[in-house]
Amino acid sequence: MKILLAEYAVGTGLDGTLLKEGGAMLRTLVDSFSRLGHEVTYLSSGPVLQNGRAVSSNAEDFAEVLAREASCADAGLVIGPDELLGELSTGIERNTINLGCSAKSASACADKLECTRTLQSHSINVPRIIESGLEGTCVIKPRFGCASEGVSIAFSSNAEEGFIATEYIEGEHLSVSMICGKRFLPLSVNKQHIEMNCTKAGSPVIYKGNVVPFRTEYEQELFSIAARTANVLGCNGYIGVDIVYGKEPYVIDVNPRPTTAIYGLARTLKTEIGELLLKNVSGELPDAVSTEGEFSFTKDDFEDIL
Repeated sequence: MKILLAEYAVGTGLDGTLLKEGGAMLRTLVDSFSRLGHEVTYLSSGPVLQNGRAVSSNAEDFAEVLAREASCADAGLVIGPDELLGELSTGIERNTINLGCSAKSASACADKLECTRTLQSHSINVPRIIESGLEGTCVIKPRFGCASEGVSIAFSSNAEEGFIATEYIEGEHLSVSMICGKRFLPLSVNKQHIEMNCTKAGSPVIYKGNVVPFRTEYEQELFSIAARTANVLGCNGYIGVDIVYGKEPYVIDVNPRPTTAIYGLARTLKTEIGELLLKNVSGELPDAVSTEGEFSFTKDDFEDIL
């Protein structure tokens, strides 16, 4: 098959951490589909990977090139900032089979305020949205955004325009990687390395890396809440559900796309990610998958990916 892969940071030439993380996710997927014998095309502003065929793109023409190349592919997947992912996914949907979330689902996940309200209305544990002017430890985060960029600790809920304040939940920072669609296939629970200072107002919440998979006695409980979350939001393909486990699990964020955990998962999962994404299209996912060992990484490990 002809597979199109596009990652926004690599395809538009963003600098810094986002480029490194994006490169790690893109390379993981390109390598997986290539090992399966598929013809892989990916968008790039310059970096060239060992496998696949690079097609030139930049910030001005990324969406246009994405749609054009999608029309020549049998299936495609785009990874991008949550606030742009819905629009970018439309370029895939109109031209080929979309291996990821629909534009509608991606947009529903991107708006953290409405996403929280939707999950809450379906009795899924989420941190409370805190009205402006209240005192107490809380988390301030962009209403639209990805990763942990712009997220910080505060002692009052006075958030700037474009930001929301949510209840601070003390607990273990985890995520669930899964593939969903006609069926739900949990892949792994992951432990997130998070750096923050809860005693200092304005302290940033910084994602540093992952342990994949993370063995825990409440794995099935986490898989269950992640599946319910994906079902409510209509997610498809590989997604990541961020969870803080305190006295019980709280869904913190929903990533309607591959996340950096895929970098570790590809090194421990006994099945190719690419194979599972293609089987998901026809509803032929296996009942379960197995992992071997454990892989721990930090964002510094992405230095030489591209």
